Amino acid sequence: MPRYLVISTSGNPESNSRRMARIAFETLEKAEVQCEWLDLRELDLPLCDADACYDAPGARKLGGAIKRADGILVATPVYNYDVSATAKNMVELSGSAWEEKIVGFLCAAGGMSSYMSVMAFANSLMLDFRCVIIPRFVYATGSAFDGDAPKDAKIVARIEQVAAELTRFGQALRG
Repeated sequence: MPRYLVISTSGNPESNSRRMARIAFETLEKAEVQCEWLDLRELDLPLCDADACYDAPGARKLGGAIKRADGILVATPVYNYDVSATAKNMVELSGSAWEEKIVGFLCAAGGMSSYMSVMAFANSLMLDFRCVIIPRFVYATGSAFDGDAPKDAKIVARIEQVAAELTRFGQALRG
């Protein structure tokens, strides 16, 4: 049975990408699949220095969670037309654990102009680690949220759809 992981990469406790990740995680739990939640805020991750960083407890926990998963949803804020530095650092710290994973994205941003910003990150995972990228992702701006919850039903439906696609790909490729 495939295993799934939802990773929140935001350092902001009020993060909309984290809110999206929680909805995806709850959707996976309702589907009664094996899934794990990982919030990078809770790991005390070092910056990748290509040396001692890999032995840090947080980096080991991160790498282990990614290695165990067949499919991963990465929830990330978008800053300056790119995924967060934390998301990039996550890949640097965990490297080969990403090999041949199924990966989907949940992106939160301030405006609509950077909706394609996840593609360089996705291409890196695809080319460097032979990940299968789900050809559908969620991109939402702050206007889709009202406090702690999304006010846009279409965003919730798209998050649920991406979570369902993750399990569909997982069954097809690993089931």
